[in-house]
Amino acid sequence: MTAVDDGRREQVDGPHVSVSELQTKGRWRVVVALFGPAFVASVAYIDPGNFATNFAAGSGHGYQLVWVIVMANVMAIVVQYLSSKIGLATGRSLPELCRDHFPRKTNAVLWLQAEVVAMATDLAEFIGAAVGLYLIFGIPLLPAGIITAVVAFAILALEQRGYRKFELAIIAMLAFVGAGFVYVFFAAGHQDYRALIAGLVPDLGGHGAAALTVGIVGATVMPHVVYLHSALQRNRIRADSSADRQVLLRYNKWDCIIGLGLAGVVNLAMLCIAAGLFHSAGMTDVSDLNEVHAQLGAMVGGGAALAFAIALMASGLSSASVGTHAGQIVMAGFMNWRMPLLLRRAITMAPALVILAIGVNPSEALVVSQIVLSFGIPFALVPLLLLTRRRSIMGDMVNRLGTTIAMLVITVVITGLNLYLLYDVGAGFVG
Repeated sequence: MTAVDDGRREQVDGPHVSVSELQTKGRWRVVVALFGPAFVASVAYIDPGNFATNFAAGSGHGYQLVWVIVMANVMAIVVQYLSSKIGLATGRSLPELCRDHFPRKTNAVLWLQAEVVAMATDLAEFIGAAVGLYLIFGIPLLPAGIITAVVAFAILALEQRGYRKFELAIIAMLAFVGAGFVYVFFAAGHQDYRALIAGLVPDLGGHGAAALTVGIVGATVMPHVVYLHSALQRNRIRADSSADRQVLLRYNKWDCIIGLGLAGVVNLAMLCIAAGLFHSAGMTDVSDLNEVHAQLGAMVGGGAALAFAIALMASGLSSASVGTHAGQIVMAGFMNWRMPLLLRRAITMAPALVILAIGVNPSEALVVSQIVLSFGIPFALVPLLLLTRRRSIMGDMVNRLGTTIAMLVITVVITGLNLYLLYDVGAGFVG
């Protein structure tokens, strides 16, 4: 059996425990049992691609793009909430529902673009983890990438022993990332809080701001975890009544707000560190992760540099595990095909290992990967919007009109940003 099968693994883990049984054990027992899926999804929102785009934005534009991080995080909370809600309402993943309700040709297109997104995702995750291992232990990038694959399999293997063990392993990795950036933020200092507040006003002026905006959105709202989050929720805790379903939905909402909100704080900390430390000193092109590490060591101290490297490594290792999990969900859902986990991982990680082997600049590759990811987002959002507004699918969890409108606005904004990037790049090429 692969780590993600046709639902049998989830059925072993989840439905033995009901909401009513949990409630008899106290509120905190309910919180502990029901929180977790959004924290797993939030790994993708602070993966190594975020490191590259956030530090590039902060060093190049100061606090100007703070609004982008805040906007992307709010959009992420809404999107992941709807993704998890559709899993709760139907007991099926978003790709499975697409297969049920859309034509086969449509599903083939959705699957093909999802595979391209998976490769772009792996590129960011493997490069980030490899750079982290290199910065801490001096391991060359290609061997470090192979180590990343091995560790990702080990973390994912925990899922076979129960979803909770896998979730706790991912949450532990997230704690390393969060703690690392809390330390670096306060150790670096030099924050201009007035400029930070001014950065909440939307502004796309300045060379490269549009590309970074799309990159930040692409690094934050991740297509593969839109698919994954729905699968993480299905058949996890049993609901025996309509009241139980509403309890699940309420806790799911707070799981998304807290888990993804914390990820947003980490992203904001990255940009602020780069803005306060590098941009204010006139260092407007510090985006290479090796250079960020070196400058943190020189300007703040070895402790800050080490914290950054550990956070980068933990981010890459955890997101690589989640990426493999998502890849299985995508292939099995859209096309009803199943592939051995080892072969699945080999296919999607191959481009990342080639990049590491030929010596392409890791940070530049990371930023490009996030732009590719952003173009895949509408292919996940449009089906999510169409399906969650259907009462025949969602039942009493169907979207309210305001939720549908919010999701429509999010889809239009992201698509518009992508079109703006195409125009910006095209105009620069013609000029």
